[in-house]
Amino acid sequence: MSNTHNLQQGRAKIFDNPILERMTRTHVSIPIGIFVLYSAGLVYWAASYTSIPIGAIPLLFIAGFLFFTFIEYWAHRKLYHIEPDTPRKKRLQYIMHGVHHDHPKDKTRLAMPPLASILLATMFHGLFYLVLNQYAFSFSGGFLIGYAFYLLVHYSVHAYRPPKSKLNIFWRHHALHHYKYPELAFGVSSPLWDVVFRTMPPTEK
Repeated sequence: MSNTHNLQQGRAKIFDNPILERMTRTHVSIPIGIFVLYSAGLVYWAASYTSIPIGAIPLLFIAGFLFFTFIEYWAHRKLYHIEPDTPRKKRLQYIMHGVHHDHPKDKTRLAMPPLASILLATMFHGLFYLVLNQYAFSFSGGFLIGYAFYLLVHYSVHAYRPPKSKLNIFWRHHALHHYKYPELAFGVSSPLWDVVFRTMPPTEK
């Protein structure tokens, strides 16, 4: 497939190697499914094989979900939008996020591929376990559901027209980031941290 055809289809190549290039693409339903199943397994383990009170599981789950919204905001603002002041940083920023801003309608690059998703989920759970020990299972479960919700919202924004429901707030918020205020509106699954850190876009019709 030529670069011209890719551009006409709203796509861009990251790697010349066809295997590496294929590995950068996935349908969003695959990582969503991975995170939901991973989360269910972690919560089941927390309820069946740990000594924490059963009432603490949903509280830890909610805390994990909220913590994901913070990590999502921080990563989007500080990592994905790093200042590309060197060729290496420019290349890294393009691979991580720049290609998505250049081609926001490319549905195959709205989520990380399955292998990367599994490795990332395992890495985060490992980090949480080092800090929280047995409490990490339900906390990680909420964190991964937060990730799945983020992917669902992100895909909906880029793949569909604005919904005629209260979900429109997510669509509008992320659309403003892409098309008008790239230095504002970093939250995707929630505008909460944009409010906290004062990066909300101006109120407009």
